[in-house]
Amino acid sequence: MTSPYANNRPVIQKKFETDIGLLTVEGPVSEQLIKELEINSGLNAFRPAMRQKEALQEIAALEDGWVIVAHHQGVLVGYVTFHPAEEFERWGRANIGEIRELGAIEVAPGFRHYGLGKALMGVAFADVAMENYIVLSTEYYWHWDLEGTGLNIWEYQQVMTKLMQSVGMVRRDTDDQEITAHPANMLMVRVGKNVAAKPIENFEGLLFVKNKRS
Repeated sequence: MTSPYANNRPVIQKKFETDIGLLTVEGPVSEQLIKELEINSGLNAFRPAMRQKEALQEIAALEDGWVIVAHHQGVLVGYVTFHPAEEFERWGRANIGEIRELGAIEVAPGFRHYGLGKALMGVAFADVAMENYIVLSTEYYWHWDLEGTGLNIWEYQQVMTKLMQSVGMVRRDTDDQEITAHPANMLMVRVGKNVAAKPIENFEGLLFVKNKRS
């Protein structure tokens, strides 16, 4: 039987009926649960669907990583991931243990009108453990499915802004080169209420670093 726990944290679950039957959003889920689900072939924004499934299993297996999933009749149709910031990024190089990065959020075409994006975020941030972290999301327009949605860059940016704001994330200015590479790119941040002053101060010092270099 698949364990309902991932990294010793209880799963938060939301179920709702739709015109195609029951949709379930839950997490953080175990690597085994992801393995047992099929994956919708449309979940290919970052890599082919089967490779994406492998990546989700790897994140779920991390001690400090977690995955929230949406599934329908045994098929994975959406997900959002969180993990420590990558060491090659400024957010990771600073070695601030309280930083967690929203790595990716994706909903398969055909399921995007059921509010799954907001549901995935809602389930993720319903976890009280989120209050212990500075959660950031680096939004790059080249990852957005402009063709599949028919939205232009600025319309898609507005959609992503509202999605992140639904859980209390706010846009922050930064001189990070990836963010400043295009005006549509965004850094969205949420500071948990249990984060101490020093990690917050250290994070604030990461937002602008160019003028600090000797």
